[in-house]
Amino acid sequence: MSQCPDITFSPISETDKEPVIDLFNYYIENSFAAYPEEKVPYEFFCLLLETCRHYPSVAARQADGTLVGFGLLRAHNPMQAFRHTAEITCFIHPDLTGKGIGTRMLELLENAGKAKGITTILASISSLNDGSIRFHGTHGFRECGRFVRVGMKKGTVFDTVWLQKFL
Repeated sequence: MSQCPDITFSPISETDKEPVIDLFNYYIENSFAAYPEEKVPYEFFCLLLETCRHYPSVAARQADGTLVGFGLLRAHNPMQAFRHTAEITCFIHPDLTGKGIGTRMLELLENAGKAKGITTILASISSLNDGSIRFHGTHGFRECGRFVRVGMKKGTVFDTVWLQKFL
């Protein structure tokens, strides 16, 4: 992709622990994109890896190896009946949004998901995260549900907007 020529993409690895958690913690502290109210410890990375075991993941890195984004698919529901449906999570360094990195990460996750038999991707997004709702809508996701006033972070109530894309 021409907008992100100096970015390389590969699966998330054990060596990504600190930069992944640092990026996630940025969004915890500065937005409604990540749901926790408090920063998570580096040990949280093990949980992230476990949630995407058997599913595709992607790390975006600059030429010097610096992680600038990550994304993953994970089970929507552990029951066998839902094995073709995955939920998506993606975070991009705030200074690098709008440069095609998220689009490329989404393409990679979709293609790898298709290869694993995923036919539907779901995204749970805070109603206060307009940028993510717009991004997913631009890339073929459609709103399929909304849970009204179910979240509260730092005293602010929000909805969770569910978006869906068929692969």
